[in-house]
Amino acid sequence: MPRPNRKERSIELYQHIAALETVEECCRFFDDLCAVTELRAMEQRFDVAKMLHEEKVYKAILRETGASSATVSRVNRVLTSGTGALVEIMERVEQRETQGEPPTKETV
Repeated sequence: MPRPNRKERSIELYQHIAALETVEECCRFFDDLCAVTELRAMEQRFDVAKMLHEEKVYKAILRETGASSATVSRVNRVLTSGTGALVEIMERVEQRETQGEPPTKETV
């Protein structure tokens, strides 16, 4: 039996994410939208990305995050060959923190 066609990307979802105003609001939005396991998987991938961006070694990343080597490799591939958005946002937040600015309007 043929598989149904995949739905196009939901731009409306991303418009709503872009409209989030605080970290607290963002947490609540994703808590409502995602299962705990989905959130933890995204958080783990982000932690891996941040550590790779900080040039930490694979063994330390595996030990500190509990991620699999396949996940670390996948995230590394995104950092080196992806759209660049993840690195751009990490660097933007780093710059704000260096300048003493809060990362968002409100923190958790």
